[in-house]
Amino acid sequence: MTGGGGQLASSCERLGRGSGLEVRALPVDDLDVTDPVSIEAALAAEKPDVVLNAAAYTAVDAAEDDEASAHRVNGEAVGLLAAACRDRGVRFAHISTDFVFSGRHSEPILPGEHPEPISVYGRSKLEGERRCLEVFGSECLIVRTAWLYASGHRNFVSTMIDLMRSRDEIRVVADQVGTPTWADTLAECSLRMVDSGVTGTHHLTDTGTASWYEFAVAIQDIGSEFGIVDDRCEIVSIPSREFPTRAARPAYSVLDKGSSFDALETSTPHWRTSLRRCLSDWRDPQPVVAP
Repeated sequence: MTGGGGQLASSCERLGRGSGLEVRALPVDDLDVTDPVSIEAALAAEKPDVVLNAAAYTAVDAAEDDEASAHRVNGEAVGLLAAACRDRGVRFAHISTDFVFSGRHSEPILPGEHPEPISVYGRSKLEGERRCLEVFGSECLIVRTAWLYASGHRNFVSTMIDLMRSRDEIRVVADQVGTPTWADTLAECSLRMVDSGVTGTHHLTDTGTASWYEFAVAIQDIGSEFGIVDDRCEIVSIPSREFPTRAARPAYSVLDKGSSFDALETSTPHWRTSLRRCLSDWRDPQPVVAP
């Protein structure tokens, strides 16, 4: 799979070993998805049965000022990778995002709902989906997810933990609603879907809903049980207008996972259950060392 070293790829490699699946996640130094030569070399060397594409440009706000890079990685590269897999007879699966939707919804969003992204990042990810479908049609697997986190990586959970350790008060948006998703949940279910030959477009997150504020409160509540943080930091709920960001975020991005649950013949855990499992063995992200 692509995206080696990232949250999902790291979980896939670890869980793959436990399930008997051979999962190799190649980092960008070994597989640059924007480079056809690198793609061909990697496929020739690895000879995979299936490629799961988890590589992405995920800097949502930065993408607003670097649209070309976002579309090159999240859009054009997906087409290159899919075409190379098709030419070699390799099955293809692709990870996408809730950001392909506008967020102007009031109930869980079905996979067949019309996409309407409101940010460069969302538009670039939708382009990737469309390029995948142009190459493989209904024979590819597209999995949309949301609010991904894992220990040992930079994400909302690690940011909240850092802030709770260093501040007396933090302000968190309360009017954006979605579903926090542990990378292990996404990894386990994605690998099962790939192994079972599932195709089509599906949604996959943990279950339940939360605002970012509710997610932060749960991080503090559960984190304090494990001695990761204490409860001295006050968490204040605020509307989105008080925390402007370069890119617009969907106000509601709860995804309907019915088709995935049917394919898996089971549901995913509640997000609080997954958060507890993640925090029970929390590892702080390693600092980035300048070369």
